[in-house]
Parts: sequence; C-alpha cells; structure tokens
Amino acid sequence: MPLKEHIRELRNRLVVSGIAVLAGAVGGWFLYDPVMAAIQQPMFEISAEQGRQAEINFGSVGSPFDLKIQVSIFLGILVSSPVWIYQLWAFITPGLKAKERRYTLGFMLSAVPLFLLGIYFGWLVLPEIVKVLTMFTPEGGSNIILATDYLTFVMRMLLSLGVAFLTPVVLVGINFAGLVSGRQVIKSWRVIVFLVCVVAAMAAPGPDAMSMFLLAAPLLFLFFVAVGVCLLNDKRRERRRAAQEAEIARNAGKATPLEELG
Repeated sequence: MPLKEHIRELRNRLVVSGIAVLAGAVGGWFLYDPVMAAIQQPMFEISAEQGRQAEINFGSVGSPFDLKIQVSIFLGILVSSPVWIYQLWAFITPGLKAKERRYTLGFMLSAVPLFLLGIYFGWLVLPEIVKVLTMFTPEGGSNIILATDYLTFVMRMLLSLGVAFLTPVVLVGINFAGLVSGRQVIKSWRVIVFLVCVVAAMAAPGPDAMSMFLLAAPLLFLFFVAVGVCLLNDKRRERRRAAQEAEIARNAGKATPLEELG
C-alpha cells in the first residue's frame, strides 16, 4: 500500500476513534458527580483517619467547568476503548494474511478486557497510593490540592496501568505484523522486570513485599506470555520461509520440456 493510502487510512481511523470518544464523553458528562465523589473518597478518608485537612481546591472561577470537561473526556476514552483499540489493531495488521488475521483476532478481542482490567486494578490501588504519597506531609500541614492537578494524577495513573496491561497484546500484534521479532523483545526482559517492579513498589497497597509481588506478578506474567507467543510465531514464520525456499529450489531444479528436448 502506498504511503498516501496509509496516511488516508490512519486519518479515517483517527476520525472514527474521535467520534467514539466524543460519544462516550457525552455519557461521561452525566456520570461526573458520582465519579468525582469516588475520586475524592481517599481525601475524605485522610481527613477522617489522620486528622489533617485534605481536600480538593478549585482555584479559579472556570476550573469546575474545565474539570467536568476533562472527566467527561476521560470517561469517553474508557467507554470507547473497544472502538479505538480495534481501530489501532486494524491499522497495524493490514499486511497479514487471512490465516494470520484469524490467529490475531483472539488477541485483539483480549485487548479490551485487559485494558479495562488495568484501569480497574488502578482504581483499586488509588486510595492507597494517595495515602502513601500524602503521608510525608509534615505535622501541622494540610493537603489542599488543586482539582486539576489531582485529576491529572488520577488519570495518568489509571491510563498507565491500562496501557501496561495492554502492552503484551500490542507486542504480539507488531510481531505478527513483522515489525519486531520475539528475540528482540526478550532481550529487553531485564528492563521490563525492573520497570514493573518499580511501578509495583510505588503502587502496592501495602508496605510488605507480598503486596508488591501480587501487583507485579500479573504484569510480568502477561509480558512473558506475549514473548512466548512471539517466539512461537517466529518459528512458524521461519518454517514457512524455509518451505517456500525449498519449493523454489525444487522448481528451479526441474528441467523444462524445451531443455529436455535440447
């Protein structure tokens, strides 16, 4: 496919994804109040349990409206995740053959629940992370956090975990597309393990090592499953290439009727 066609296809898929996010944001507008109440719950618990002032502050006249827009868009991204994940997958796998597309369809279908699982996992550990990070407030201090800063922190954390759970599926997708081999992915396993452990140590709901392990284990498991699938696909691709080369060699070795007459 020419570069111009790729750019046109990318534009069309971005438009479809944008429309889906916008439609989801409309629904998110009506869910703003209960979602904000749940997001602020850790701050309420800090005030009740630790006896210091902890609240979200709207620092300007227009910040409540801006915050509602941001929350609506964020919810729109979550609700429309089946659409934009499919659009991403459909864009990076156009060069696959029909049989390969059937194989990868299962991975695409697993992308949405994995992304939402990561979001849910982040939602579960959010209260503990807020409490751990604010526990360094000196005695007599208070935590009056700008609403936009607090929301940015929450959105980044949830999306980061959602993308972290989605990364193995993306690795398998680009491997099936021929953009990266399983050997190239496995070479970075030390970096991946280190980064996962750092994130797990920061996000663990408890100070003990077991909490960190329970958070890091599913991420590492998904990564190594993805690596295994990539390595198996590499072997399958090499066998197919070897069979094609052998077939070409056999055909080249056969004499044509004109050669036999000569």
